[in-house]
Amino acid sequence: MSTNESKDTNNNRRQFLGAAVATAAVTLAPGVKVIGLAQAKPLDQPVSDKNRWGLLIDSNKCSSGCSSCVDACATENGIEKIHGPETDPQWIRKVTVRHKESGKESSLPLMCQHCENPPCVDVCPTGASFRREDGIVLVDRHTCIGCRYCMMACPYKARSFVHEELTNQVEYVPRGKGCVESCTLCVQRIDEVNGPRDPACVEACAGENHNAIIFGDLNDKYSDISQEMRSYQTRQLRADLDLNTGVRYRGV
Repeated sequence: MSTNESKDTNNNRRQFLGAAVATAAVTLAPGVKVIGLAQAKPLDQPVSDKNRWGLLIDSNKCSSGCSSCVDACATENGIEKIHGPETDPQWIRKVTVRHKESGKESSLPLMCQHCENPPCVDVCPTGASFRREDGIVLVDRHTCIGCRYCMMACPYKARSFVHEELTNQVEYVPRGKGCVESCTLCVQRIDEVNGPRDPACVEACAGENHNAIIFGDLNDKYSDISQEMRSYQTRQLRADLDLNTGVRYRGV
């Protein structure tokens, strides 16, 4: 696929999803509806590669006993705790990593890394997994067939499968049984008319006064995230895979 074709495809998908949320009531599956969003950007404003949205996570500031980012993600995106982490969707989870040589342990949130070269997109047979021009990796639930190839391909185990019928969904995050899903960087906030706003995890972390997560435009050299990455050493998880992730870490 050529670069222009890829851009057209990604923009068309965004317009398709945007049309869904702009409709008064669109049925995606039995019991699943999307309600109109007055604050969404007009469809004539396509996503641009001028921006590349990402996160910088400082494990030095992340408290092992804190779950504010996880809880905020669940609230923002309507993710209910039903049976436990083995089967419940987890868009973000807290993990402990241990340095092989020094033995230092760090607690950090782990979510979709929004790779520039996402393996999940490569293996998806329907094109449901796709990367927007601004770097956000998403799943189109209209075309996801639940094969879970993307889950197997993700080296971060950052994708979940929806096993249960869903209730009490939030109107701006359409979800559905039998689909794969993962962190969207709170794309609904990024696509607001007056956006982008910080993702829910970033907002919650700042609310706890930890300030361990910074959101911003990796393409903007004057953004807070870019300046922090120039000032301090950061790293990608599994940098050996050459995925050029949009999520970077400090202190691990």
